Amino acid sequence: MNPQETEFVFGRMSGISRFIYDMLGSSTVTGDMDYTLAGYVLFAIVFLMSALVYKLGFAKKLKIYQSIIIYTFLFLGCLVLTFLAFFLPIVEGLIVAALILIIYRVRRMNEYKGEETDSIA
Repeated sequence: MNPQETEFVFGRMSGISRFIYDMLGSSTVTGDMDYTLAGYVLFAIVFLMSALVYKLGFAKKLKIYQSIIIYTFLFLGCLVLTFLAFFLPIVEGLIVAALILIIYRVRRMNEYKGEETDSIA
């Protein structure tokens, strides 16, 4: 890919994707641009953030084989999300969703502790 095409693609990438590809895209050994590792890192981030959002917001107690099936389909779905994450703010949206669910979980735990101390007193 020539430098003009590379610059055009980098200009259209979402923020975190561009950051990952800037940091991990250059190869110091050959001097060529190798984006393979950056693609795997982007996939890993999308998968881990999706698993975190699932666990915080939607997970229930399941049997181990049911959990394996859920996470297998989550893994396959993250392949599609990774392709979208190049040009759409998928990772950023997952971060926001995780933060909202963390805040919700902390507030819910605080309310539960408040009800527990009220019932004791």
